[in-house]
Amino acid sequence: MVTAAAPIRLDRELAAAARDAAQTMSRSVAEQVSHWARLGRELERSPHVSVAEVQAVLRGARPYDALNTQEQAVVRATWDEGITATLAGLDLSRDFAAVGHRYAELDEHGALRVVTPPVR
Repeated sequence: MVTAAAPIRLDRELAAAARDAAQTMSRSVAEQVSHWARLGRELERSPHVSVAEVQAVLRGARPYDALNTQEQAVVRATWDEGITATLAGLDLSRDFAAVGHRYAELDEHGALRVVTPPVR
């Protein structure tokens, strides 16, 4: 039985990740988000995954090694999402320039380039 779609709001990072995954998986963005929601629902219902145990590890209240393989996979996926979101928000060249720090990077040919911000 097909039901009517209900509009929802997604944060930018999740929407971008859904667009990327949808393209790779030949789904629409809505289909990708629905797929992820179904996976999450089933994961929370799983007798092999304790959401409370996973949350305890994510809070730092329980060791990662105390989890079973499935629970560890959930933790790794959550960590990966957080790392991806953090990296997406980084602009180190802007931050270094704002405080006047020099930094080194590789150019498009792999050669070392030292960047010195302009003196204000």
